[in-house]
Amino acid sequence: MPLSTTLSDAVLIERSWRDPEDFALLFDRHAGHIHRYVARRLGDDTADDVVFETFLAAFRLRRDYDTARPEALPWLYGITTNFIRRYQRAEMHRYKAYSKVGVLPEADDAAEQALERASAHAVRRPLAQALASLKARDRDVLLLVAWADLTYEEVAGALSIPIGTVRSRLNRARAVVRDALGSTDPTMEQTS
Repeated sequence: MPLSTTLSDAVLIERSWRDPEDFALLFDRHAGHIHRYVARRLGDDTADDVVFETFLAAFRLRRDYDTARPEALPWLYGITTNFIRRYQRAEMHRYKAYSKVGVLPEADDAAEQALERASAHAVRRPLAQALASLKARDRDVLLLVAWADLTYEEVAGALSIPIGTVRSRLNRARAVVRDALGSTDPTMEQTS
C-alpha cells in the first residue's frame, strides 16, 4: 500500500510545509468530491474553476490548517462554500431554471441517478423552487449535509459556525423544503 494512502490529510498538509509537492496528494484524494458537489450546485464548467480556486486557496492557507483535525475534507468544503458564494447569482439562475423545467442536477453515480429519477421526478420542480427561495447560508448548510454528506460537526467546522447554528439553519431549510413538498422531507430516510 502506498504511503500516501495511509497518511491522514493532516500529515499530508504538514508534510507539504516542507515539500509543497505533497499537497498534490491531497488534491488527488479530494478534488473529485469537491468537483461533484460544486457541479451539482453551479454546473460542470464553473465547477472546474471553483475546484482550482479552492485548492489554490487551500495551498496558500495550508500553514493555518489545524493539524489536530485528521480529515481536511470539511475544511476544503468550507473554502469551496466561500467561492460558491461568489457565484451565487449563477446558482440562483440554475435553481430558477430547474424549477421551470423540473430537472435538478444529478449525481454521477448511476445507481444514485436511477434512484433519484424514480423517487424524485414529481418533486423536482418544487424542490428547485424551495432551494432558490432559501437564504444562501441556509442552503449552504442543507446542501453540505445532503449532497456532500458532511456531519453537523463537519459542516460547523467547514463554515466556522457553532454546531447549534448548523442545526437551526438546517431546521429552517428543511422546513422550507417540507413546505414546498407538501410536508414530506426527502432528506430524512423513510422506513418501510
